[in-house]
Amino acid sequence: MLVDVKDRLDQRQIYELLELSVFPDPDRVIEVLSEYKQNPEWRLLGFEDDGEIIGIIGYETNSNRVATIRHIAVHPDERGKGYGRGMVLHLLNAADPERIEAETDEEGVNFYRSIGFTVQSLVEKYPGIERFRCVYVVSLDEEEND
Repeated sequence: MLVDVKDRLDQRQIYELLELSVFPDPDRVIEVLSEYKQNPEWRLLGFEDDGEIIGIIGYETNSNRVATIRHIAVHPDERGKGYGRGMVLHLLNAADPERIEAETDEEGVNFYRSIGFTVQSLVEKYPGIERFRCVYVVSLDEEEND
């Protein structure tokens, strides 16, 4: 079950899941936590199982109905069980976007491909690190009008 976890940002399990989804730098995790606390447009949901948060998805939706996944992570012991896919499906239903966008690294790109996102390389956005833009178009009419 997905629940809003913005009121739990000080909990260790939320910190650890966010840490899995950002550049491995403690200062960066603190910056991200602060952004979720201060920015009402950024939503953070947790996948709860037996009282434990085992996955998170953070996103925002703009006025053009584009949902941008800011962060997504599943606890390593729970990966491969469909929780990530389930969180993206929930985002489709909850935010009702016309398009979902995400940026990821080489480790995450196959996840997005496996659930129907198109993937485009952003080359080395950071020195030595290739990044990818992933897009899922919900409405075919919107794609034709771009």
